Amino acid sequence: MTDQNSALTTTTPGGVFGGIQAFEDGQRIAKALASSSLVPSQFQGQQGLANCIVALEIANRMGLSPLQVMQNLNIIHGRPSWSSQFIIALINGCGRFEPLRYEISGQGDSLACYAVAKEKATGNDLRGPTVTMAMAKAEGWATKQGSKWRTMPELMIRYRSAAMWGRLFVPELLVGITQTQEEVIEIEEVKVSSPAADLNTKMAAQPAQKVEEDELF
Repeated sequence: MTDQNSALTTTTPGGVFGGIQAFEDGQRIAKALASSSLVPSQFQGQQGLANCIVALEIANRMGLSPLQVMQNLNIIHGRPSWSSQFIIALINGCGRFEPLRYEISGQGDSLACYAVAKEKATGNDLRGPTVTMAMAKAEGWATKQGSKWRTMPELMIRYRSAAMWGRLFVPELLVGITQTQEEVIEIEEVKVSSPAADLNTKMAAQPAQKVEEDELF
C-alpha cells in the first residue's frame, strides 16, 4: 500500500506520468493489457487504451497489481468506482486497523447498520455513519427497479456502511475514487425533453393529420 500521506495530485517517480520515457513504457504495457480478453471490457481494444494507462497510474500509486486494479475499477456512466468488496479488502488489508465489524439493528424498514474498526495505533474504535433503510428509500437506492436493496438489504446496508467508513477514515486508500460500483449504478439517469424538439415533432405530424382529415370528406 502507498503511504497514507501520499496525495492524489502528486506525481510518483515510478508513475506513468513521471516522464516521457515512463509514459512511453506505460503505453506499451497498456497496449498489451488492452489486447487481452482477461481484462474487463472497458479496458479492451483501442477505446480502452486510455483507461488502461490511467489504471496503470492508479495501480502504481496504490502499490497494487495493474490487473488487480482493473478487475475492481468499474467505469459506469463515465464515472470510475470501486466495488464495495474491494474497499472492504483495502481497509482490512492495509494493516492499520482490525477487520471491519458491522453493528446491525432492527428489521425491515427499521433496519440500520454502521461499520466500526479498531485502530491499531491508538486502540480506539472508529465508528462510521449509520445507514438506515429509511435513508435508502429517501435517497432512491431501495426504490429503483431491480435494486438489490429489495432482495438483499442486509448485504447492501453493510456495503454502504463500509463505503462510508472508508470515505471518512481512509480516503487516501481510495485515491480520490470514493463512489462504489453500487452507488453509481443506483444513480437515476434523467432524460431531458427539449420544448423545441417537442414542437418540431408536433409540426412534422400535422401534414399527415391533414391528409387523413381530407380523406374523410
